[in-house]
Amino acid sequence: MGSGPYERHRELLQSVVRAIAAGECRRPFTEATGQDAADAGMRSTRTAGKVFRSLLGRPFDLGQPGETGLVRTESSPYGVGPAVAYPRCDPAELVAAAGRAAAGWRAAGPYQRAGIAVEILRRLNTRSHELALAVHHTTGQPLQVALRAAGPHAQDRALEAVAQAFAESERVPADLHWESAERGGPPRALRGTCTLVPRGVSLLVGCPDFPLWNGYPGLFASLVTGNPVVVAPHPRSVLPLAITVRVARQVLAQAGHSPDLVALAVAEPERQIHRRLATDPAVRIVDFTGSARFADWLEQHARQAAVFANRTGLNTVVVDSTDDYLGLVRGLALSSCRGNGTVRTTPQNILVPERGFSTDQGHKTLRDLGADLGDAVDRLLGHPARAARVLGAVTADEVRGALTEAARCGPVLHASGPVAHPDHPYADLRSPLLVRLRASDERVYTREWPGPVTFLVGTDSTSHGLALLRRTVARHGALYASVYSTDPLVLAAASAAALDAGVHLVENLDDLPADPSSALAELPDAGAHFVTGRFRVVRSRRHAPSTDPVPVPGPEPEPLVVPAPGPGLTAELIDV
Repeated sequence: MGSGPYERHRELLQSVVRAIAAGECRRPFTEATGQDAADAGMRSTRTAGKVFRSLLGRPFDLGQPGETGLVRTESSPYGVGPAVAYPRCDPAELVAAAGRAAAGWRAAGPYQRAGIAVEILRRLNTRSHELALAVHHTTGQPLQVALRAAGPHAQDRALEAVAQAFAESERVPADLHWESAERGGPPRALRGTCTLVPRGVSLLVGCPDFPLWNGYPGLFASLVTGNPVVVAPHPRSVLPLAITVRVARQVLAQAGHSPDLVALAVAEPERQIHRRLATDPAVRIVDFTGSARFADWLEQHARQAAVFANRTGLNTVVVDSTDDYLGLVRGLALSSCRGNGTVRTTPQNILVPERGFSTDQGHKTLRDLGADLGDAVDRLLGHPARAARVLGAVTADEVRGALTEAARCGPVLHASGPVAHPDHPYADLRSPLLVRLRASDERVYTREWPGPVTFLVGTDSTSHGLALLRRTVARHGALYASVYSTDPLVLAAASAAALDAGVHLVENLDDLPADPSSALAELPDAGAHFVTGRFRVVRSRRHAPSTDPVPVPGPEPEPLVVPAPGPGLTAELIDV
């Protein structure tokens, strides 16, 4: 008899659990691929290309309940087609089927659920290049960026969510033993149980630009904690999540569970199926990473659910001083260009003192920085092949409209213009737009602008810039903040401002990575509650039978709690 999924992946899973507890970085999928992709079981790029092309123009069969027809919502910005046809299913039937499957999934227990989750990731890993092509042709990202966002790096991020959810599930003790002191009599032995109870059906609302990188943590955290998941991709980028759902359904069915524990909900954009699902009374968890506007809508309207919303918001850079001015300029130029302004490190607001700042190249004014940054962008994009690798293609009319509108908001330091793609002449590549603003123009730079739009904002001082960072990011959200300074006191003040605003901070990095916290892949900003908020702990208690041995009397027992990594982040306890 073969071993189950947990036994097959036990060593891998436990190694990641230990790494998380020790604050270490563990990247099994990335490390295996770096050694030998073939040994890791990953399909070659040639095979992946054939598989990807075989999907085009055909129905994407999933065998889901409630199917009412087919729907096509995507088009490749590189001209590859025809579009894939996905099943259009009644969302109420998908939610109902997920609810019916939930009892068996809860009974499977955390060990089996975690093992199956790792098996899903292992099979996704073999299809990394296929997933990268799907991301490339739906989001417009350059292929190298797409592989990072859909391949081993994204799978390691998901594995961390699996390990975190598994560790939190293990913290819940199955059996309880304690005594109760009774007035005028001997202490009486009590026994009880603790049961992890999932919250219910989980909804993953897909991100248009990074559907897998941003979607995997919520998907796998929900599965491991016992919650079925309905996946509602963004209409522009369905295929990456559709492949993921198909693999998950196959693994679940082969393990003897209902495939309806993971389902895909696709419909025409005007039907706004994600809003309908988010407010369904049976949906108890909602995951979303994207615009602050929709995140606010979810928190206001999806009242029946625990909402985990990670806002993209206003990525902000504060410039105080530097001992590597050329590196600073090159890093900001690359960050502004990468992925046509869609990656996590795209800076929207660069806050610079109006009086200028000190550098190893002498005193530089705000005007100097704007001119040098524009020149660095032109040099970076001067070679067509390099420009294609960096920029990617624009997929949304809202980006084109934002570039036109933002250019009217202030003096343009670098105009956005078309960039030719050497292999796809009809692909729409745009260079970034750089606009100068005053600190008083808050109505402009506190709005979240899609695409490669960057504002160079003049401030009264570095302290003023840090105050703006603290206020604007705390209110509107951001995925990261950055500071350039040679002064330890300024760096300390920037760290405090970032903590107040609740945003990741990077200091004096010349070339900002695609993910600013990639030294240790993080769960979205809800921290440990991102996992523990997906279940409740139901506790029962009773008097122990008289035949049970009476424990040695001891001190009055502490109230039962479920341990968690940080204060105030324990799972909800319910007595029955």
